[in-house]
Amino acid sequence: MANSALLVMDVQRDVVALADDGSGYLPRLRGAIDGARAAGIPVIYVVMGLRPGDPEVGPRSTVMANILRAGLFTEGAPGTEIHDEVAPRQGDVVVTKRRGSAFSGSDLDLVLRARDIDSLVLTGIATSAVVLSTLWHAIDLDFGLTVLADACLDTDPEVHRMLTEKLFPQWADVLTVEDWLKAVAQQ
Repeated sequence: MANSALLVMDVQRDVVALADDGSGYLPRLRGAIDGARAAGIPVIYVVMGLRPGDPEVGPRSTVMANILRAGLFTEGAPGTEIHDEVAPRQGDVVVTKRRGSAFSGSDLDLVLRARDIDSLVLTGIATSAVVLSTLWHAIDLDFGLTVLADACLDTDPEVHRMLTEKLFPQWADVLTVEDWLKAVAQQ
């Protein structure tokens, strides 16, 4: 785990308000963050941020057009801030992305390479969006991958289940927060 980082992706106020299902998601995620910090594993936050006026959104991007219509992710808007229950601490890196993957339009790869990180632990909202997109991108960049299934959340529980039980295990270790923390403690 020495060359790992925990990515906390798109856990922004508006996204949590849309997706939180009352299952205790934020406390579980907080446990993963606290466990990573205790083990010396860097915690890197990734947020979606669009500049006012949306210059990075072209007319052919239907996904981004839907995000704009929903009023999400404008930099500086209160709903775009990382949720208070899992907020970064002094020294945590916050990376801003412009599309689905944590790598798209961000300097995440630079931050990871500068720290010699070669393995990622993925968490975030939504499983079918940022987690899936980042997983695919990270595979192409040859990162080792772990997905914390219960530290990911999706507005569609069945899609979340299918991804974490059937698709993700083909390319990543898929663990619960509890099992990951036990593995971290044994390192």
